[in-house]
Amino acid sequence: MSKIIVFGASGQLGHCLKKVAADEQITDIYFPVEGEANILDEPALEALFEKNKPQFCINCAAYTAVDKAEEDMHTARKVNADGAANLAKLCKAHGATLVHVSTDFVFEGNTPYPLTEADAANPINVYGLTKLEGEHAIAEVLPEHYTLRTSWLYSEFGNNFVKTMLRLGAERDELRIIADQVGTPTYAIDLAKCILDIIAADNKQYGIYHYSNEGVTSWYDFAQAIFDISKTQVKVYPIRTAEYPTPAIRPTYSVMDKAKVRSTFNIQIPYWRHSLETCIKRLSEQQ
Repeated sequence: MSKIIVFGASGQLGHCLKKVAADEQITDIYFPVEGEANILDEPALEALFEKNKPQFCINCAAYTAVDKAEEDMHTARKVNADGAANLAKLCKAHGATLVHVSTDFVFEGNTPYPLTEADAANPINVYGLTKLEGEHAIAEVLPEHYTLRTSWLYSEFGNNFVKTMLRLGAERDELRIIADQVGTPTYAIDLAKCILDIIAADNKQYGIYHYSNEGVTSWYDFAQAIFDISKTQVKVYPIRTAEYPTPAIRPTYSVMDKAKVRSTFNIQIPYWRHSLETCIKRLSEQQ
């Protein structure tokens, strides 16, 4: 395995990459602390590249507070667009390949079919806009990149929908969950495996790829599955988006087509509910 640096190592996906790397005995991978690898600090990045001379960089660093981004576009853009551009420039200068993580939120989400990489991006919130700007900034300066768009990330690590539902399900008798936003949950461990498999393949078929778990669900059905699998007794009622207004508008349908990543890298993608079962089992073992 080539020498790899992971940016955003303290976040959810960074922790999942650590676990997968350990499980697969990948040792030539470096997870710098945040102060050493701030993607907005170009001198620090230059020093990191000079010291480690990586062949691959994985960018998990992102501003992901979707609602907060609506009132803090400046910070979201600095991290999601400018930070991505900084890494692309450093990778180009040092001959490294960048693996960048993006989002289904680059799409408007009003189509009735799974979205391919060729479909036009048209974000409807600031988070999605700044992530798309990051994609464009990378593509402008660095041909040698893989951009992986993903959706609805969760895992044993960090804050996410699965852990929130398990907590609320234990605290409350009933919950109301949005049922008219449809997409696909993604177990961040599966995404981490996909990223490391792409790096191991090193087939140089650069560009944008979609990766989520297989299948389609709503937030309501996702929550119901969490409670069914964990045997949590709580009543769950479906509601419409209009009944739970948020500062940021979300895509109504953002299911992504994964045919390209499957065929290009021979990636086996698990069904979302199977991966959810694995995650909940691991969470229960931690208690």
